[in-house]
Amino acid sequence: MRITVIGRGRVGGGLARLWADAGHQVTVLGRDGGDAGDAEVVVVAVPGQTIGEALGRVSGLNGQVTIDTTNMYVPRTSEHPSLAHEVKSVIGGPTAKSFSTNFAALYDEIAKQQVRPSNLYAADDAAKAVTEQLVRDAGYDPVFVGDLDRAARLLEDGSALTRAIAAQLGPHFYRYGSPGQF
Repeated sequence: MRITVIGRGRVGGGLARLWADAGHQVTVLGRDGGDAGDAEVVVVAVPGQTIGEALGRVSGLNGQVTIDTTNMYVPRTSEHPSLAHEVKSVIGGPTAKSFSTNFAALYDEIAKQQVRPSNLYAADDAAKAVTEQLVRDAGYDPVFVGDLDRAARLLEDGSALTRAIAAQLGPHFYRYGSPGQF
């Protein structure tokens, strides 16, 4: 799969490495922007308050399947119901919210776990299959929490719970599964 990641930080750079190791063709764009025109999938991994600025520096955003990994750590000022909806308003394609409740600091530890950790995601129907594949290729098991309109903001707001747990445990994995699954 041809993936363009917008953001070279811990999340963007870490996911890019995991996907390249899984055999995907990955391009990473930083603060200077660049062209995403040949991407099959665009991944947005920038601070939530910089979405407009970051995407404004990228050409070739033409309705690709998009995965939004952003979180908001300052008060919201957007007219969009979620950060994922803001991303979708620019790129225009089927969109998913994913990787926003996982710790990038642990990406190197994923493969060492006895049980694959979970990754919560919300998605438009047309983004589900690609998102699930990339979640698996990053080493997680995907857990669908609902369509983008209903669940993207839920995940964004839920990152506060993840941070609260981290205040006690530090960066951590989580696992959701049906009885008997583990």
